[in-house]
Amino acid sequence: MIVDIADTDTGAINKKLIRLREDSGSVTLGRVLTLVVCTLDTAEAEEAIEAANDASKEHPCRVIVLARGDRDADNRLDAQIRLGGDAGASEVLILRMRGELSQHEASVVTPFLLPDTPVVAWWPRGAPVEPSRDPVGQLATHRITDATFADDPMATIKARRESSVAGDADLAWARITYWRALLTAALDEAPFVAVESVTVSGLREEPALDVLAGWLAIRLQCPVNRLVGDLDVELQRGDTAITLSRPQTGRTATLGRTGQPDKRLALPRRETSECLAEELRRLDTDEIYQSALEGLELVTYE
Repeated sequence: MIVDIADTDTGAINKKLIRLREDSGSVTLGRVLTLVVCTLDTAEAEEAIEAANDASKEHPCRVIVLARGDRDADNRLDAQIRLGGDAGASEVLILRMRGELSQHEASVVTPFLLPDTPVVAWWPRGAPVEPSRDPVGQLATHRITDATFADDPMATIKARRESSVAGDADLAWARITYWRALLTAALDEAPFVAVESVTVSGLREEPALDVLAGWLAIRLQCPVNRLVGDLDVELQRGDTAITLSRPQTGRTATLGRTGQPDKRLALPRRETSECLAEELRRLDTDEIYQSALEGLELVTYE
């Protein structure tokens, strides 16, 4: 069910939402959180809604999309309510703001936050430099950004080190969960000697590799070089080299080890919805992610 409400206010939207929920028989008791999506009123908003809908199948929630329009236009608030099959396992409320209203997102969203549940703010693109100081970010217990789509991804993920506080997360970290798991498993095999050096190679514009390099630097306490080239990670461990590589657009990785046959492993690039669902599983501080950001200072770029 999709219902459009043109040129309205928050009170009228709330009344309509309650009426529709009663008519459709849906309840909010199963909603475990409120996900506030801060975006522009463009095709980007639909991409974010689709990702949120997929993530909501694991985390039923109320999704509130704050879609900012032309700030120079006359003040206007349009809304769209999506329930049932058009909203995954959530209920979606899209608030399109124009004029000066688009600069007061926190005031617009506050009446729609579910009581007694966590509030998560997500910026698919264009996140503030300090999410915790943003008006919407101050309403949230957990703030999610994505350096992958920033104008300068490398600079953005490095800036996270300075601005990150408890409750902050970036989807670049979730994009490398499987890489971290495979590398950890590889290091659990003999020979059990310290790693002497690490090389992380890939696209310059891939902040997930930067934070992966930071994680390896802080965990292994050895020199880590970040290169631009083919996508692979090489760990030098005594006379043994461990290499995990994958084509940039591939779905299968190769795990190689000196003196042993290569292994082929499924390792596709994770979709945004998968990364978002992972972040919504834990709403406490991810100390390992925080330490990986600190490790960025130890990485050498070539």
